[in-house]
Amino acid sequence: MSQPLVIISCVGLTPRHLGADTPNLSALAGAGFAAPLSGPIPAVTTTAQATLVTGVGPENHGIVGNGWYFRELGEVWFWRQSEKLIQAESCWTRLRRTRKDLRVLKHFWWYAMTTDVDATVTPRPVYHHDGRKSPDFYALPAALKTAIQAKHGTFPLFSFWGPTANVKSTRWIAESFATAFAETRPHLSWVYLPHLDYDLQRFGPRGPHLAQNLRQLDAEVGKVIATAKEHGALPIVVSEYGIEAVDHAVEINRALRRNGLLVVTRNAAGELLDPGASRAFAVCDHQIAHVYCQQPADIGRAVEVLSRTPGISQTFVGNQRRDIGLDHPRSGEIIAIAERGAWFAYDYWLEDAARPDFAQCVEIHKKPGYDPRELFFDPKGGKRRAMSALARKMLGLRYRMDPCPLDTSLVRGSHGLPAADPQDGAVIICPDATWAKATQASTLTATQAAWDMRDLAPAIERHLG
Repeated sequence: MSQPLVIISCVGLTPRHLGADTPNLSALAGAGFAAPLSGPIPAVTTTAQATLVTGVGPENHGIVGNGWYFRELGEVWFWRQSEKLIQAESCWTRLRRTRKDLRVLKHFWWYAMTTDVDATVTPRPVYHHDGRKSPDFYALPAALKTAIQAKHGTFPLFSFWGPTANVKSTRWIAESFATAFAETRPHLSWVYLPHLDYDLQRFGPRGPHLAQNLRQLDAEVGKVIATAKEHGALPIVVSEYGIEAVDHAVEINRALRRNGLLVVTRNAAGELLDPGASRAFAVCDHQIAHVYCQQPADIGRAVEVLSRTPGISQTFVGNQRRDIGLDHPRSGEIIAIAERGAWFAYDYWLEDAARPDFAQCVEIHKKPGYDPRELFFDPKGGKRRAMSALARKMLGLRYRMDPCPLDTSLVRGSHGLPAADPQDGAVIICPDATWAKATQASTLTATQAAWDMRDLAPAIERHLG
């Protein structure tokens, strides 16, 4: 039987990061190779991970971003978890046609619910009926959750995202993987380690914070590598994107609203985007935005508005979306691409008094776009508001946890575009040199991407088939 595989996604890791601050990762590369890894547009987590597991791009698998406008529901949804949203076969589905015994584990890999893998572990908060949110995780089979919780405790949800996000969540994932592997004995494992995403979006891809973050990530990925080796598995490290320095946001929805294309409705929570009534609106996802138009006649007007909006470098309309691999029914009629150094903010209200009550909250369900400001405490009283909300929570009173800022200038790192230099993009690291591409240059000096994310699934099938 072929050697088991452990695929480890270290978000934000690039070829340039390998060095003195990454001894475990560098040793893995030294035993085999490291190479730049090109991927699809947008360079975001769910699109990249779907590409890695299927071997096809978003025009085929349908994961056109971390979120999109679900036309049949008339709602924008981000961070859905059902594997059934992926519209292409996974590599393990293909392998099981000949390897009926193949066991697969997803450990914090995305699309971890309603999945056909043998075991899965994923964050799953408890939303209490009284409005409270408590840390928790989901695992299948149920006995796996019992085993993990007994040894590692509750998943530290508030270290996974938000202004208190830190290495504790990645540490819990890395350490609990050892238990999950021992309990399930998979032939193919997928592991997600998010740590580099936090400070590199907060403070940018360079600076004094980088070395410590690399050392912290390397220590945790070292634990996963050790678990793989202990069980005779081959560890392969990939990343999904590199982080690009940014210094300004593009307020695309405000531009559409000022030109009469975006419509809002108002209730006690403030102004809310009204997708069904809007002629055009944008779902913002880091450095790309899907612009959805109600009628074909609205497309030209929206393109004209976007062409005059500072910070937008290109738009792709209709069949032009094929040029960037996003010609799919879930995509917006227009794809807007940010210029280098910019990212898209979802904000659509024109007056501060009209902003929705969730604008300064960590809220992945109500915001019609990704919001990196959720990684910060508002310098104007954010920590004080958080402490007050916690006090109300402990007293059993209703509360609103709104510690985040509205200031877009705080954000210093983003992603979504192909890397300007492959050394600053995604990476693949494998200790088995036979996996290297024939065209690949030396381990750390390659200037062109030798691997594509679509290459991984076929390589896994060759190895395990």
